[in-house]
Amino acid sequence: MNTFTGLSAFPLTPLHDDQVDEPSFIAMVQRLCAAGVDSITALGSTGSYMYLSREERARVAELAVEHSTNVPVIIGVGAMRTSQVLANIDDAKAAGAEGVLLAPVGYQKMSDSEVLDLYRAATDHSELPVIVYDNPGTTHFAFTKDLYARIAALPGIASIKVPGVPDDPGKAKDHIAAIRSVLPAHVTIGVSGDALGAAGLIAGCDAWYTAVGGILPQPMMAITRAAQSGDHHRALAASRDLQPLWSLFTEFGGSLRVRAAIAEHFGLAQFDCLPKPIRGLDDAQRQKLIKVLLDLGLDETVPG
Repeated sequence: MNTFTGLSAFPLTPLHDDQVDEPSFIAMVQRLCAAGVDSITALGSTGSYMYLSREERARVAELAVEHSTNVPVIIGVGAMRTSQVLANIDDAKAAGAEGVLLAPVGYQKMSDSEVLDLYRAATDHSELPVIVYDNPGTTHFAFTKDLYARIAALPGIASIKVPGVPDDPGKAKDHIAAIRSVLPAHVTIGVSGDALGAAGLIAGCDAWYTAVGGILPQPMMAITRAAQSGDHHRALAASRDLQPLWSLFTEFGGSLRVRAAIAEHFGLAQFDCLPKPIRGLDDAQRQKLIKVLLDLGLDETVPG
């Protein structure tokens, strides 16, 4: 299977006392491997990459590859400056990663030509395959179809991570088909946004870059395999069953805090595992989340 297809799980980078909690991270990676995910993407937005130093990121990359057995590892390398991105790519390569995930992060608003220059610098610098990370919710940069095409023409671009698909199935297929029409044949399309994973795969995406899959891999694997096998009804039904969880992402201002609370509840990370100043869920929110997990039977997905 192509490294940039199927389910790519994005684990947290849990902290303890303001240091990377290496034992917890290693256990998360091993758990994902045991679940049979197609790849692991460490240091994505779920992995809080922008809150970590270069040294911390290099160490996380090493741990991810070391403990991934035969599962391909992709490493997030986004940074504020191009020189920092290139240094992170070097560290990912040294760790043994099979690809990198690059988002155009910046304090100043960037132009299309500046973003193109960033990806050109990355692909010129290293032969490691690059996933284009389109995540306007965090980067505040919106890609156009034309920019997709210009970046995808660079050697070394392997995949485009798109931010969800339209709710209407017909419009979703048309949306993915329009993107695919401007990409070289070897560049895959991956959907993000966990509530839209099933819809994106059914619409024609090759991969699901899933954040919640880094904490709850089994139900996301079931959705992915159903979609891949052509059982679209089962994939959509399984995703709809998780609607109470998807709703909490919206209610609690995003999914990162929810995923961290799930990890903490299941003992996969120590309490208060997010980088300050990010706060986790409060007590009332945690109790609501726990009830949703119990109602959905998701406690059963965590090995004893």
